[in-house]
Amino acid sequence: MNMGKVLSFIGLDPLISHEAGKFTKWLVPSLFAYAILQPLVPYFQMQSLTRPMLISSCITLAFHVPLCWVLVFKSGLDNLGGALAVDISIWLNVIFLVLYMRYSSTCAKTRAPISMNVLRGVGEFFSFAVPSTVMICLEWWSFELLILLSGLLPNPELETSVLSVCLNTIATLCSIPYGFGAAASTRISNELGVGNPQGARVTTFAVMILVVVETTIVSATLFATRRIFGYTFSNEKEFVDYVTAMAPLVCLSVIMDGLQCVLSGVARGCGWQHIGAYVNLGAFYLVGIPVAVLLGFWLQLRGKGLWIGILAGAIVQTILLSIITNCTNWDKQATKARERLFEGRSSGNNGIM
Repeated sequence: MNMGKVLSFIGLDPLISHEAGKFTKWLVPSLFAYAILQPLVPYFQMQSLTRPMLISSCITLAFHVPLCWVLVFKSGLDNLGGALAVDISIWLNVIFLVLYMRYSSTCAKTRAPISMNVLRGVGEFFSFAVPSTVMICLEWWSFELLILLSGLLPNPELETSVLSVCLNTIATLCSIPYGFGAAASTRISNELGVGNPQGARVTTFAVMILVVVETTIVSATLFATRRIFGYTFSNEKEFVDYVTAMAPLVCLSVIMDGLQCVLSGVARGCGWQHIGAYVNLGAFYLVGIPVAVLLGFWLQLRGKGLWIGILAGAIVQTILLSIITNCTNWDKQATKARERLFEGRSSGNNGIM
């Protein structure tokens, strides 16, 4: 609630800090929606119920676009209207999925009454959940730190604007590889759970081919349109020229982030969240951030230097995850998954008896 003051205290431009603080406050309601949405997504994924999520997302998006336009341009809320639109849209998505889970016959067998049984296996759950959270947060926070560092550069309004656009572009374009990674995680965990290591191996190979083709097409398209890409966000020539100069680096980031999204999904499917956390810690905080600070401030490459540093971290991350995946003993992973499954069933039966 005091983020504006915090940002100003660490040296960011007071005007930018004030606006960011207000925007953050208005996004708080969406955090509660995310808290419900995140467990719902794997609940549907594990049952291969992807169509309800697709329909819900399409309806939400169709509603969000005009809502965002009205709240930003017509309501007088300006930037705050965008935050409010995000709040409403995410809650709408959650409501659709909750209603489907509650009333659809396809979820009848997986609906369970709330009882103390939900606490069974909670220790094992947290042994995977905490490293998984750390793994994701370490990576995402490194990009957010990039934006904070850009606010300390000369002309912070231009720097933060350009890097924010680049970051949002990456987040948008990587939604497809992220989907591949989520699908791979679900499929691999299912295949290992039923003792089919060959299925997990084939899934990994197939999804890697998909992401290489997809990121190649997307990055090539982005590079080809680099001179007009900036006009999507602003008509100011200085801004557009800066975005054009950053475009080749963003294209490389699209490829690296696409590969790591899939490789991270494979890691989660195999239960390697703790390994992924160590990889992200080393790649971004021992390599990426130090290189970004060195290039951005000491060598005075400004925003371009900051982005090169994070790109270096992403390259190290991708290489490490590739090595780990390539050295995987799928038969051994399937055996471990089956052992965890039987242990869970055994403890559940003992509790019932």
